[in-house]
Amino acid sequence: MNLGDLPNNLIAASLFSVLGLILFGVFWAIVVRVSPFSIKKEIVEDQNTALGIILGAMLIGIALIISAAVSG
Repeated sequence: MNLGDLPNNLIAASLFSVLGLILFGVFWAIVVRVSPFSIKKEIVEDQNTALGIILGAMLIGIALIISAAVSG
């Protein structure tokens, strides 16, 4: 790695990070809109642990897919 390429690599890494976060946010917005119930109410007020685990696993899976797609 050449130190002259460092600024370009940092810019590319920053852009891909922002792209990944945007895609992750879009996915989360879709999940919230598609679900037939209030996710916040189910997890926070009703203490629905199973829903929290399922959503966490789903978000980790989407994060892995986005990171693989962004890294090429």
